[in-house]
Amino acid sequence: MLSGARIVRSFRKINNTLKPVTAERLTVRGFTHTMPTDSARRIAVIMQQIRQIVDSEFAAVNDFIIEQLHSNVPLVENIGHYIVDAGGKRLRPLLTLLCAGAIGKTDSQHVQLAAVIEFIHTATLLHDDVVDISALRRGRPTANANWGNAPSVLVGDFLYSRAFQILVEIGSLPLMGLLSSTTNTVAEGEVLQLSRAGNADTSESTYYDVIRSKTAVLFGAACEGAAIISHASEHQTAFYNYGLNLGIAFQLIDDILDYEGKPEETGKNVGDDLAEGKPTLPLIYVLQHGNETQKQLVRDAISNKSAEQLDAIVAAVTSSGALTYCRNAAKQYTDSALEALKPIEDSPCRRALEKLTTIALSRRS
Repeated sequence: MLSGARIVRSFRKINNTLKPVTAERLTVRGFTHTMPTDSARRIAVIMQQIRQIVDSEFAAVNDFIIEQLHSNVPLVENIGHYIVDAGGKRLRPLLTLLCAGAIGKTDSQHVQLAAVIEFIHTATLLHDDVVDISALRRGRPTANANWGNAPSVLVGDFLYSRAFQILVEIGSLPLMGLLSSTTNTVAEGEVLQLSRAGNADTSESTYYDVIRSKTAVLFGAACEGAAIISHASEHQTAFYNYGLNLGIAFQLIDDILDYEGKPEETGKNVGDDLAEGKPTLPLIYVLQHGNETQKQLVRDAISNKSAEQLDAIVAAVTSSGALTYCRNAAKQYTDSALEALKPIEDSPCRRALEKLTTIALSRRS
């Protein structure tokens, strides 16, 4: 059960101090840990600076998330903490706090909304890893790899339901409408992606339908929801468009990293999407613009859901210009995100939102 509107606000500093790095991987007490590269460290420094703008509110979100993971069933708490504590960026909750700060004061309901967004996102990760039969996320075994598929799905359901319990407590019908519609769209996007797996004839338009639904709409809701709570209806569209376009760019870069990323940075294996038969934009571009050998190579890999020819496909998406095409597309969407922010007055929070578009393009994880 929810503990009421009580939110623990310790406002303690988040200890993200970067340590000197001499290697990409470090083994401590038998466990291998991923160490950040120079690029990852630079982005981590910028993210730390951005979080400091809403430092106390961000700490309050983390406290509230921990509080709301409480369950009388120990396995629920174990899996919930495992996935929530996995070291993610908390980007979506951060968007909620920054958008709230950009148009006024952040209050306890914004903190609650930020936690709702993180719970919904985390639930989708639990379900995705089961659907995709993933064994690695953020550099460590997935929940389903540790506990099995059934517990992972059920804890994902717990997080969804807990998110809506919190929404009921907030008591905003427009906000409940936004988030219920968003979660429905996310589910539709996941089903659409699943239905296109192994289909090499998937169009670029369908690809964008997938990533808009399964990824970008939650970014948009995280931003628009802040305006709803602030009773700033005049900013809802601007924030939603900012989040939506940022989310599309974010997913485009994610799909690029599946072919040029490093596992020690991305926290997942290169070629995972290929092994699942996902026709992402880099592959779609090769099918449309590659030479005949490249086209057949990619078509066979998607149809057979096979990463056996991964090295050759990585070479194809690189030499064909697919990755450059995708990066240019991501840049267009971040430009659209920046355009959406124009009606918002200048402030540290708005400048942080602008900076996040740069991070979305340059990230390596």
